[in-house]
Amino acid sequence: FPVTIPNAIHLLEQNPDKINWRQLSNNPNAIHLLEQNLKKINWRQLSNNPNAINLLKENYHKINWRQLSSNPNAINLLKENSKKINWNELSRNLNAMQLLEQNPDKIDWNQLSLNTNAIHLLEQNPDKIDWLYISSNPSIFELDYEIMKKNNQIIYEELIKEVMRPSRVFKYPDYDYIEELFGE
Repeated sequence: FPVTIPNAIHLLEQNPDKINWRQLSNNPNAIHLLEQNLKKINWRQLSNNPNAINLLKENYHKINWRQLSSNPNAINLLKENSKKINWNELSRNLNAMQLLEQNPDKIDWNQLSLNTNAIHLLEQNPDKIDWLYISSNPSIFELDYEIMKKNNQIIYEELIKEVMRPSRVFKYPDYDYIEELFGE
């Protein structure tokens, strides 16, 4: 999703003639503006918008089912309309594990290999893993926080030494006294 600044919505409200409605349709913070301008909505983009589920239900005939299949908040709507699911897109949907587990023959294993919540399915089906795609899946790595803490100890000590330097911590009127006392 594009970077959104919720506090700038008032600028859009004041300049509706300058709005890029295609982009705005994908903005989770703009639902109220979109509801007031139904004719300007880009329904393909809106189908991707995680906050637009109610608006999409009210305009069911305008849903782009391919885009909706990747929408993490659309799982119930997809379950109710399973024949309209785009299984390639659903295979990347982080919240679709139950649907995918119930329909393993429809899984796009390439796309599933990118899904951070699908590691358990991939482990159960190693012959179907797309090794190129899974290589970019951040869930294949386990972080060892103890080693990370140990490796960063030197940086931590140097940072504390600099930040807690007496001349930074103590704000005496007689700075010369601090220099004499601590040698800074």
